[in-house]
Amino acid sequence: MNSAQTIPVRRARTGKKVTYWLGRGLFYLLVVFIIVYSVFPFYWAVISSFKTSDALFSANPSFLPIPFTLTHYQNVFSGAAFGRNLVNSLIVAGLSTLLSLVLGVLAAYALGRLRFPPKNAVLYLVLAMTMFPQVSVLSGMFVLLRQLGIFNTYWGLIFSYLLFTLPFTVWVLTGYFRGLPRELEEAAYVDGATPMQTLLRVMLPLTGPGLVTTGLLAFIAAWNEYLFALTFTIGNQAKTVPVAIASFGGATPFEVPWGSIMAASVIVTVPLVILVLVFQQRIVAGLTAGAVKG
Repeated sequence: MNSAQTIPVRRARTGKKVTYWLGRGLFYLLVVFIIVYSVFPFYWAVISSFKTSDALFSANPSFLPIPFTLTHYQNVFSGAAFGRNLVNSLIVAGLSTLLSLVLGVLAAYALGRLRFPPKNAVLYLVLAMTMFPQVSVLSGMFVLLRQLGIFNTYWGLIFSYLLFTLPFTVWVLTGYFRGLPRELEEAAYVDGATPMQTLLRVMLPLTGPGLVTTGLLAFIAAWNEYLFALTFTIGNQAKTVPVAIASFGGATPFEVPWGSIMAASVIVTVPLVILVLVFQQRIVAGLTAGAVKG
C-alpha cells in the first residue's frame, strides 16, 4: 500500500475514533444529566431541612446547609401529632400491601395457571381498573365508607387503597406465574397435590423476587397516597403523613413553613430509600424475571 492509499485509511480511522469518543462523551453527559435531575430535588430537600429560616429565603442560596440547624426537625416532632401520623401511615400502607399480596397471589395464580373461559376478560378488567382516576370513584367511596361505618378509620383507608394496589398486584404477579415452568406444576399434581398445595409449596417460593418487587411498589404507592387520605380522614385519628405535611402551618396564616415541610419530607422518604437499598437485589431479580426464557 503506497502513501497515497494510506492517507484515506488513516483519515477513516481518525474519523471513527472521533465519532466513538464523541458518542461516549454524549452518553456520559446524558447519564450525568439524568442523575442530577433525579437526585437534586431530594438533595435540595435534605439541605433545606438543615438550614435556618433566614437562609432558606436568602437572595443568594447556598448549596450547603450553612448555617446548620436542627430546629425544623425539632418543630416537626415538638407535638405528638406527626408521630401518630407516621404510625398511621405505617399501619395503613403495611396492611394494604399485605392484603394486596394475599389476595393478589390467589387471583394471579388462577389467572396465570388455571384454565377457565373468561380468564382474559377478567385480566383485562383488572387492568382497566387501574386506568380510572381516583377522583372518579371518590364520591362513591365516601358514601360506601360512611354506610359501612369505617369512615375515618384504618380499615376505611385500607379498603380504599386496595382499589389501586390490588389490581396492580394481580396484573404484575400474573406475569410471574405465567413464566414459571409448567412441568413443576404437573409433577406436583402427579404426586397428589391439590391446586392450593401446589401454589403454597411449589409455585409461591419461586415467585419470591416478584413478591418483593410488587409488594414494595404497592407499599410505596400506599405510603405516598394523598387524595383518599385527605377525603376519608378527619383529625389525627387515622390521618397519614402526606396529609399531615400538607396541613403544616406557620406562625401566621401567610407563612409557609418550608423548613419543617422539608424536614418532614426527608423523614418520610428515608424509610423508603432504606427499603429499596435492603431489597435492591431482589428488586432487580424481580424486574428481570421472565425476560429470558430458559
